[in-house]
Amino acid sequence: MDSAKTVRQLQQEVGDHIGQFKEGYFSPLAMMARLTEELGELAREINHYYGEKPKKQTEKEKTVDEEIGDVLFVLICLANSLNIDLQDSHDMVMEKFRTRDKDRWTRK
Repeated sequence: MDSAKTVRQLQQEVGDHIGQFKEGYFSPLAMMARLTEELGELAREINHYYGEKPKKQTEKEKTVDEEIGDVLFVLICLANSLNIDLQDSHDMVMEKFRTRDKDRWTRK
């Protein structure tokens, strides 16, 4: 397993991987459809492990962490294709939570 990577390093790694193929990234709309598909698969796994819907004996064994990885990969592809720096996006959202929502929940 690799050592911890920054978000920018993850984006670079995905960019390098996709960059070796002539086809490049899918269109944003196609990636949105793929992201939706992967989120559905993650939801299904969560439901199997933590919900009321157990897996059928014929269903392939997958894990929640595998499905989260798939979601992350497609999200990075979408961000890269739109030239969005996910670290900047994260920082912007965290600032919003630190200011706008700072008193929204009960602190420990």
